Amino acid sequence: MGIQAVQHAVSERQGVTIVALQGDIDLECSIEARRLLLGAVEGSDRIVVDLSGVTLLDSSGVASLLEAFQAARRDGKPFVLAAVGDQAYRVLRLARLDSVFDMAGTVEAGIRQARQA
Repeated sequence: MGIQAVQHAVSERQGVTIVALQGDIDLECSIEARRLLLGAVEGSDRIVVDLSGVTLLDSSGVASLLEAFQAARRDGKPFVLAAVGDQAYRVLRLARLDSVFDMAGTVEAGIRQARQA
């Protein structure tokens, strides 16, 4: 089993890097998601992760998000999850991470939140 590519798009708006993830963020692509998210943290001062296109988030996907969040926090950089869908939110809530991550209802709100931090 090889590393699966995670469907994503990276853009920048108002000095904020937006990483839009799509599809299943699970064991098959979590290594690539981790690399992508950590690269965004390394290359940007403010990060918003758009989860609106994520259809499945499992524990390995959560671990990738958490590792990137911790790296951003360590570097003093805002890291906001935006447009978190119902399935992903349930997983984060079950892991009691819904109060750990900074979250915004929309990407635009996430950008505002990241810029104010």
